[in-house]
Amino acid sequence: MSAFRTRFAPSPTYYLHLGHAASALQVWRRAEEQGGEVLLRIEDIDTTRCRPEYTAAIYEDLAWLGLRWPQPVRVQSEHFADYAAVVETLTARGLTYRCFRSRAELAKLPDPLRPGAHSAREEAAYLEARAPFAWRLSLHACRAALGARWDALTFTERTPRGLHTRAAEPMKEGDIVLARKDSPSAYHVAATHDDAVQGVTDIIRGEDLIDAPHIQTLLQVLMDWPSLIYEHHPLLLDDDGQKLSKRQKSISLASLRADGMTADQVRARLGYK
Repeated sequence: MSAFRTRFAPSPTYYLHLGHAASALQVWRRAEEQGGEVLLRIEDIDTTRCRPEYTAAIYEDLAWLGLRWPQPVRVQSEHFADYAAVVETLTARGLTYRCFRSRAELAKLPDPLRPGAHSAREEAAYLEARAPFAWRLSLHACRAALGARWDALTFTERTPRGLHTRAAEPMKEGDIVLARKDSPSAYHVAATHDDAVQGVTDIIRGEDLIDAPHIQTLLQVLMDWPSLIYEHHPLLLDDDGQKLSKRQKSISLASLRADGMTADQVRARLGYK
């Protein structure tokens, strides 16, 4: 196994755009600098939005950019049972609760980490037996279970100035959703589980996920998974200063290719000659 192993893990909910290309090229460049390797992972746990044609396009676009990866590719939809087992483990330890509230609704409640913050009626609402529900990770229960280890949670971040140790603050993410009644896994569970299973040592991704290590570090400690090194790069913005987005149907790499742009031109435009 390589001492440095990272991954590029797109979700096939639409076609890749220049922002994805910039991120992928950054990931592969860092691996080359470190003498390591890049795994490709398809994060298709969103069964309502992911499409096989978008997965096929990911392979085509990345190969067009001249990028290579080991086989086989891990496809998350083939491993739902693994993620469900993680949720079951945390639930058996009393670290989850069934929740029927949105994140906005939860934000209006008193601080769940303050003892006695909830009335008995509010606590009962968390356990209300009606659909649809989600399993959330209880930070209050996690803090109680970890004791002094809670305050010692840290992760390593790579910056232009070198490696730095940061205190992990799981409260930044709040009581995250681990799974829903109609889906056995949410992002943090699947991604953190797979990073451990695949032996990933470093993660390079966009600044839109800069807060993710706070909760992922907690999951790593709870599940006895290895800690990782995180690096977050700036996002590619459009002419209006907005990040490129699949939801906004930003111009896809396939469209640029169809219009005659070459992979070398894309790489040069993004600063990767």
